[in-house]
Amino acid sequence: MDPQRSEDIHHNTPSAARQNSAGDVATNCPVCEAPVLAGDTYCEACGHALGAPNCASCGAAAVDAEGYCERCGLRQPTGRDHAETVLDGGPAAVTDRGLRRSRNEDAVALLTAGDAIVTVVCDGVGSSPRADEASAVAVETASAALARGLPQQEAFELAGRAVTKLATSMDDAPACTYVAAVVERGRITLGWAGDTRAYWLPDAPDRPADMLTVDDAIETGEITGWLGADAENVPLHVRALAPEEPGLLLVCSDGLWRYLDGYTFPRTGTPIDMAREMLRHALDSGGQDNVTIALIPLGVTHG
Repeated sequence: MDPQRSEDIHHNTPSAARQNSAGDVATNCPVCEAPVLAGDTYCEACGHALGAPNCASCGAAAVDAEGYCERCGLRQPTGRDHAETVLDGGPAAVTDRGLRRSRNEDAVALLTAGDAIVTVVCDGVGSSPRADEASAVAVETASAALARGLPQQEAFELAGRAVTKLATSMDDAPACTYVAAVVERGRITLGWAGDTRAYWLPDAPDRPADMLTVDDAIETGEITGWLGADAENVPLHVRALAPEEPGLLLVCSDGLWRYLDGYTFPRTGTPIDMAREMLRHALDSGGQDNVTIALIPLGVTHG
């Protein structure tokens, strides 16, 4: 064999390190394993952007801008996989990815606005693209509006516009369901669209939980109301009530309420302890979906 030909074969073997005329050492693309030179910004063979973050599962430097590993396909963990919020006086919220989903497409806000407590829970519609972005922007927009004292309808419309702006076309329209609550001076005002729910949990152990919302859904379970560019004339349901007895307002996504048949709610402990217990119940029951729970006490201090 010609010595020069033998050298060329060696230098073009993908598994071998090689050097160019400037002395740059080559490595391999983490996705297709084709040889790439140090200093290259992308793989000429497959187009993968080099210098990407490492995957938390397989370790390859192959995580794309959407947070997915291009080698093993894993959606990378984020701060939304599990998060908790506790306010002075006891109101608390927890959101969790669950056991079967690659990411958390729920979002929750829980904040104090003067004498009021505001919470917003949105559940990204799984069949829509970037559903996690839809829920996040809806929660941020609506909670800020409600904290400024705007009415439920106006907060809902602002959130809807924010989600609509995420769409690049009708085929790329992120979407989410919506429920918001404002609690002040013993009065609750609710606004919702979709199947994210609110319940009243009386302190009295012999009193059952009362579902305060009505789902926008048909018999097959498909939702008929949501926020998004492809939502047409979706009405906001609004309800105001002043409970005559102490208890807790529960706002949650379907990751919890799908497991509530026959469930006995916890009656003791702080709201965050109770929220964690409800989350454990959802996970122990299968954890099929993301789980979000917000609890606001009225009339008494739980602790």
